[in-house]
Amino acid sequence: MHRRFPAVLVPSRAMSMAVFNVTLQHELDYDRLLDATEYKERYRADMIRWGEERRTADPGYFCRPIVQGVSQPVWIVSDARRKSDIDWFRSHYEEQTVIVRVVASEKTRRQRGWQFTEGVDDAQSECGLDDGVNFDWVITNDGQDLELEAQVLSLLAFIHEKLLH
Repeated sequence: MHRRFPAVLVPSRAMSMAVFNVTLQHELDYDRLLDATEYKERYRADMIRWGEERRTADPGYFCRPIVQGVSQPVWIVSDARRKSDIDWFRSHYEEQTVIVRVVASEKTRRQRGWQFTEGVDDAQSECGLDDGVNFDWVITNDGQDLELEAQVLSLLAFIHEKLLH
């Protein structure tokens, strides 16, 4: 999406800092830790643990760096993990914040290489937003490119309207 709308969107992965830290600690391949492969799965628990420690000490730890130096009128903050992330954005940028959830079926996730890991996939970092969050928009990403594009275009139209008002 960033390639199509670079003047509007700022892609950001809130957990990239955790990934980067674990990469340094274990001398791993950073790019491979960002995809959905077995390689990432081996180190997810370490990334989650490191992120938990930072969030507990400072709920805005992953949020503040995302907004520094940003000039685009719309930001896409991907990979928010906690209600505290959403609360931080809503409290600091109430008017601008639109909470979008991207979902995929378990079947699709498995086809992409995901396997349930007890203690990881049932941790707060993976399911903390499953209940009690009012999403403004939900997008289904089950591998149907035209359907996904239609949903994203609808979302962009919604954001455009929000910017005009």
